[in-house]
Amino acid sequence: MRKTDSPSAGIIEIDIHGMNKYQAKILIESRLRSVPKSVYRLRIIHGYHSGTELRDMVRKELGANKKVLRVEVGLNPGETDLILRELF
Repeated sequence: MRKTDSPSAGIIEIDIHGMNKYQAKILIESRLRSVPKSVYRLRIIHGYHSGTELRDMVRKELGANKKVLRVEVGLNPGETDLILRELF
């Protein structure tokens, strides 16, 4: 797991490259349960060259988590952002 951004910045990056679907889901759900209030976005780095299983799991299964307000797909096809709250 790689966390490049500090929770005080409001964004946490989680790199799930090389994990299987089960490992990745457990890790992300764990982070969702313990995320500080200062964090409004989890950036999941799932990659895109090795298939779509991790990407689809993040966007569909974890996007339905009650702590996730919405899912944002950026310009980088290897990343998906889980928005936890609006930043006004």
